[in-house]
Amino acid sequence: MSEINSVINRLGQSLNRVIVGQPVLIQQLLVALLAGGHVILEGVPGTGKTLLVKVLAQLVQAEFRRVQLTPDILPSDIIGTNIFDLNTRGFTLKKGPVFTEVLLADEINRTPPKTQSALLEAMEEQQVTLDGESLLLPELFWVIATQNPLEFEGTYPLPEAQLDRFLFKLVVGYPDLAAEKQMLLNRQAGFQTRRLDLARLKPVATVEQILEARQIVSEVQVEENIIDYLLAIVTRSRQHPDLALGASPRSAVAWLQTSKAQAWLSGRDFVTPDDLKIVASPLLRHRLMLKPEAQLDGLQIDAIINSLLNQVPVPR
Repeated sequence: MSEINSVINRLGQSLNRVIVGQPVLIQQLLVALLAGGHVILEGVPGTGKTLLVKVLAQLVQAEFRRVQLTPDILPSDIIGTNIFDLNTRGFTLKKGPVFTEVLLADEINRTPPKTQSALLEAMEEQQVTLDGESLLLPELFWVIATQNPLEFEGTYPLPEAQLDRFLFKLVVGYPDLAAEKQMLLNRQAGFQTRRLDLARLKPVATVEQILEARQIVSEVQVEENIIDYLLAIVTRSRQHPDLALGASPRSAVAWLQTSKAQAWLSGRDFVTPDDLKIVASPLLRHRLMLKPEAQLDGLQIDAIINSLLNQVPVPR
């Protein structure tokens, strides 16, 4: 455990050296990676979302592909298609970008629902079906989707049933003044986001080590009173007067897995209530739906999550 844990810690340190000023975001992204769940990154342009994913894929020596999603993208542009070959007089499979280990789906809310569904089916089943044939995706297969919270014209917001398939929704904010100054100093010293090869990033982990870490995380112990605590919060969310939609059974399962990943990253082989609290906001903020009157009152979903955590007694 200590050897693999050390590898993941070095991965986090390397990410923090390149993506300055976002330690919490990086920690949450590592939790999602270890829990084996897909992620939505929401933030305004220019906050380093694409750079973060590219650097992470390079540090773990994973195959990386990026898709810029637009209104005219078709499902076949994502999953691939069979093309007739005149030379062989037969059909040849042309695989789409979904056949990779780390897939960055940029601006997922700008592509129509039909294309969104094709991508989300691959995320859920970890396979795609082309002309009746099921094709498995790589074992690591990890999707990170981005969306801009400000521009809504010409977008197709993901419905709640599809949002529920993402493990985390991470909000990418602005760095503080010291971190932004360090970014400028790095740029002045020659760092270029378009030329990561010049940054001499040395891989610190392998795909096999990530998969091994996932297996270790799954063996982290969870006491029954912790499970009861988790279920009490989930049940309370379904009864909250300001919520039209509470946490689903899928979110309860995801919460258990992510809390185990959080505990393991903290160097423990058992889950505490604090582990549940740390991952609560990224896990639930896209799964809970405010009632219209609560939205008019200006309530924020993260505030509702904090109130849920405060309402349920913490087990000893």
